[in-house]
Amino acid sequence: MSLTKIKITGKIQVKTGLHIGGDDSFSAIGAIDLPVVRDPLTRKPIIPGSTLKGKMRSLLARDMGSVPAKGVNGFRNDCDEIKRLFGSTAEKADDGSVEVRARRSRLQFSDCFLTGENWMTKKQLTQVCETKFENTIDRLTSVANPRQIERVVRGAEFALELIYDVEEPEELAEDFANIRNGFTLLENDYLGGGGTRGNGRVQFADLHAEAVTGDLSIRVPSLA
Repeated sequence: MSLTKIKITGKIQVKTGLHIGGDDSFSAIGAIDLPVVRDPLTRKPIIPGSTLKGKMRSLLARDMGSVPAKGVNGFRNDCDEIKRLFGSTAEKADDGSVEVRARRSRLQFSDCFLTGENWMTKKQLTQVCETKFENTIDRLTSVANPRQIERVVRGAEFALELIYDVEEPEELAEDFANIRNGFTLLENDYLGGGGTRGNGRVQFADLHAEAVTGDLSIRVPSLA
């Protein structure tokens, strides 16, 4: 039987200014200190798939008690439910032999691009990014060290697209429940940098999932 794939689509709505850092290796005098990551073709900001995947995995690991113990590197402590969604590398025993083989991720994350400029017109916005000025203060000398942080403006919308590979149909409902939980955890946390200072609050909207290859009659769990 051919591999069944389920496409998950929706929107990521930015609720507070979003900063996911880009390349700041060169900065001209007067330029923004911390720019956002951008699509090299359009020069518009994006949410990298790796950023979304890493944050969801981290939050789910904490929620499910899979945070690595002290002295344990990587994701070795992740529970099976997380490893089958996000993948895992091979684990080696002390003698160098492979103890646990690598496991491919059932979820494929795409980079998230802006949905278009209709949202800008509806919300009467004229720009996609803003510059936030911050200061760090030396507590001994009271000298301020200002910096400029670029953020995607509140109200921006990014297109979400994930592909889920159905490997074990009997685990489909549980996997989707964990995906839903990951979205909920992220909505109540933050994406990108500066979350404790008000950045990166997001919301998922218009979530939809459907089989696109293989068994198209498979019952796809709801993400609502």
